[in-house]
Amino acid sequence: MQPSAIYRTLLLSLGLALLSAAIWAGLRYLHDLDAARERVSGRSVVLQTRWGQLEYAVAGDAGGFPVMMIHGTGGGFDQGLRFADALIAHGVRVIAPSRFGYLRSDFPANPSLSEQADALAYLLDDLGIERILVIGGSAGALSASQFALRHPERCAGLVLLVPAANVRDRDPVEFTPLQAWLVRQLLSSDLLFWLAEQAFPRMLIGTLLATDPALLDRVTPAERERAFTVLQELLPISARVRGLINDGQQAGHPAHMDFSLITMPALIISSEDDRFGTAQTARDIAAQLPNSRLTIFPDGGHLWLGHDGTVAHEVLTFLSDIR
Repeated sequence: MQPSAIYRTLLLSLGLALLSAAIWAGLRYLHDLDAARERVSGRSVVLQTRWGQLEYAVAGDAGGFPVMMIHGTGGGFDQGLRFADALIAHGVRVIAPSRFGYLRSDFPANPSLSEQADALAYLLDDLGIERILVIGGSAGALSASQFALRHPERCAGLVLLVPAANVRDRDPVEFTPLQAWLVRQLLSSDLLFWLAEQAFPRMLIGTLLATDPALLDRVTPAERERAFTVLQELLPISARVRGLINDGQQAGHPAHMDFSLITMPALIISSEDDRFGTAQTARDIAAQLPNSRLTIFPDGGHLWLGHDGTVAHEVLTFLSDIR
């Protein structure tokens, strides 16, 4: 065989291999995207409000004391339920809304924290719930705090998990213009996010989920699986993009919130090594709250990795104290 013929054969073989790999990856992507859409389908209810559609899900013991779990950036009702797994297992009734711009919740003309808080109060009216424990995780801590300020008679207690907020007139998470552009691209495309999650899951846990990937090798298999599950369940990311952008603006801008007016019992939890800087934010907020207790883990990152059981125990104890 002539050398030119050998080269053509090699190139053809390489081309066929690349085409096969691309077809396989494309089919796997479509399968995973369909699975992600199916995962959030049929598990929630949509309430018609003056803010448009407001999505929520309810899980746990119908007779248990109600808890509203407000999800963080990149979430939705599904992330709220995921973070409340241990509470649900202990018989707590969990209401998990999707905040403005997430999944099937609409994005109103005014998506402010105060409007979000009022929308959540409207949801409680519809469910016939007078008082509730409110838990806000990450960027959801802002909505939870605003709810406590605007509707104190409805808020039996407030729990802030790794609160992502600007309380020092300085964004605790600062990106370069290039980093910000890359994150926007990644978080606005299901395909780009899926490719990155398949190729660099540990890197995304370190960046998007602000948790040291080295912890994955030091925690239990169940906790390691929880971290990867939280990452995977950001898909479909395209159904969350409006909420993601809004969260970035709200968490980055000064909170302008008088936490000293939140007088009900409060529990604040964070990790010292959270790459979003929520440990200092937690301390700052706790210092302003007149009736709070603070727990800071030495490690665990933004996912409080390795401490999920402890967090659940603290929340359950807190709930028992305020009921």
